[in-house]
Amino acid sequence: MGTFIDKGNLAFRGILNSDFIDKSGLIEILNENLDTSHRYICVSRPRRFGKSVAAKMIYAYYDRKSVSSGLFDDLEISKKESYKKHLNKYPTIYIDWNKFSMMDDKTVVEDAQKEIIKDIKDSYPFLQETDILSNALDEIHKATGDRFVLIIDEWDKLVREIDEKTQKKYINFLRSMFKSNTADDVFLLVYMTGILPIIKVEAQSALNNFMEFSIIDPGDSAQYYGFTERQVKTLCERHQMDFELMKHSYDGYIIGDEKSMFNPNSVMLAIEKHNYNSHWSKSAAYTTIEHYIGIDHDAVQQKIIKMLNGESVTIKTASFRNDMKNIDTSDDVLTLLAHLGYLSFNPEDSTVRIPNTEVAQEFELSIGHAGWGEVSKALDDSLTLINKTIAQDVDYISEVFDKYRFETSSIIKYKDENSMACAITLAYYAAKRYYKIFREQPAGKGFADMVFLPLPGSTRPAIVVELKSKKSAQGAIDQIKAKNYPAALQGLSNKILLVGIGWSKRKAHHDVKIEVV
Repeated sequence: MGTFIDKGNLAFRGILNSDFIDKSGLIEILNENLDTSHRYICVSRPRRFGKSVAAKMIYAYYDRKSVSSGLFDDLEISKKESYKKHLNKYPTIYIDWNKFSMMDDKTVVEDAQKEIIKDIKDSYPFLQETDILSNALDEIHKATGDRFVLIIDEWDKLVREIDEKTQKKYINFLRSMFKSNTADDVFLLVYMTGILPIIKVEAQSALNNFMEFSIIDPGDSAQYYGFTERQVKTLCERHQMDFELMKHSYDGYIIGDEKSMFNPNSVMLAIEKHNYNSHWSKSAAYTTIEHYIGIDHDAVQQKIIKMLNGESVTIKTASFRNDMKNIDTSDDVLTLLAHLGYLSFNPEDSTVRIPNTEVAQEFELSIGHAGWGEVSKALDDSLTLINKTIAQDVDYISEVFDKYRFETSSIIKYKDENSMACAITLAYYAAKRYYKIFREQPAGKGFADMVFLPLPGSTRPAIVVELKSKKSAQGAIDQIKAKNYPAALQGLSNKILLVGIGWSKRKAHHDVKIEVV
């Protein structure tokens, strides 16, 4: 059994022995493009979105030394006309750049080629001495007629982590492999996967003969990125997990035409550990966010504040160079965070937003470490505020909003109905951990309602908050009742708190009243 070629299908067999969500339909896309002008394919997706699972599945399907019909006969791909035609038919090479992480950065491109060639020579003993992988594969093809399927996992590792000189050397290596005159003769299919799309050089892809799919532009592959609602419901039923809590924690990704996609790794860890905690934090994810949110600071801060408040932010993705080193603008920062999985990109209006509570917690950590004093303090104080609201401590709530109006003036312009809604969302930010939050957007007449509906299993009361200018707290509560919220929430919670907050531009004091229904 080889290391890079003739590996067998044990890796994918092990994956099937756990809870496997069938994404084998991706193979049909590859089969359609095999030995065509679109044979070079790069599928980028965030960490924890199944890159390596897909790569191992693809290897097990094509590898000539495997007998994989028993693994695929019950999967989606088996229903396709091309299934038997390409199953275990080709010499297949698997390169995972993580394998070379212990090599010297300056010589990793050369040393990796030597190691791969050494392994390939076990399958092709006649191979002449060479240190250049493209030459070795070309010699094999000319001698035997063999044409290869090549799978590259973590293709962008050297682009992300190595110095610029080595990065250029690596890009030249890829070009020598896939843009040579003989590349089409040698390769039937090249499948690369990583976090980032192919790096841009002078505004164009460094490998412009590749067909690319990404979380920004997934094309026909969108359904193969994350878990769908139907798939997660099935998993929840199988493992006695609450679907609504799973959705609250890990849903929220829009990927192409798929409007509700879950983070696959987080769902599986939640099932394994039987909780709904944040699993990003296990990898110190906040340090990644912290590094970038200081770039174009003021613009990034304002946009992240909006997203923390549940809003979407418009971005321009074209300037992003698919490189984690050359980041200049807030658009670059937010585009990168979308590729990394920290934001969800909506292709219909080119906006991004924070997808769910799991990722939101990583932004909270990042903001604290990045020294965003006023924002960080508001987030820290929000847990006390929600608890004091449940305790019906109107004096505390009034005092908080009296101070909040002035302390947040530099981050939120506290002067109109929309900014009031934004301010109240930030003030009650911690409620996201325990509630589904519904915010009513301003629609001409001016209102800033928020409804907090407790998550399944919670004993906390439902809360309706109305922050009104030029009205008393009682007037705010009367408006809540006029909208018939209490009747609409009956049966969804054993207790409902109506919180009215009145304020005036001329007065610093906030009038607060709470009624229980």
